[in-house]
Amino acid sequence: MTGTFGGALEARGIPAGEGYLESDAVGEIEKERNVLVIKRIHITYKLKVDPAILNENRDAIDRVMRVHPNSCPVYKSISGSIDVTAELELV
Repeated sequence: MTGTFGGALEARGIPAGEGYLESDAVGEIEKERNVLVIKRIHITYKLKVDPAILNENRDAIDRVMRVHPNSCPVYKSISGSIDVTAELELV
């Protein structure tokens, strides 16, 4: 999902390459009928963004955050069985 998010930002002229965007993911696993199953994944994106770029592009960044999952192959593949959430930290 990080690649899809970063690509969408870059397409809008917002730097998201190496050194600008990183992510951490935490999964929650439960046991169902003695089998471990991933139930939830939470992703935290950390985007380093210049204040001038942020002021000019805040709406675009927020929109990309809202809509990028629907264009992401990973999200589309797992969202029916795993609850995927994400948050964005601007640093």
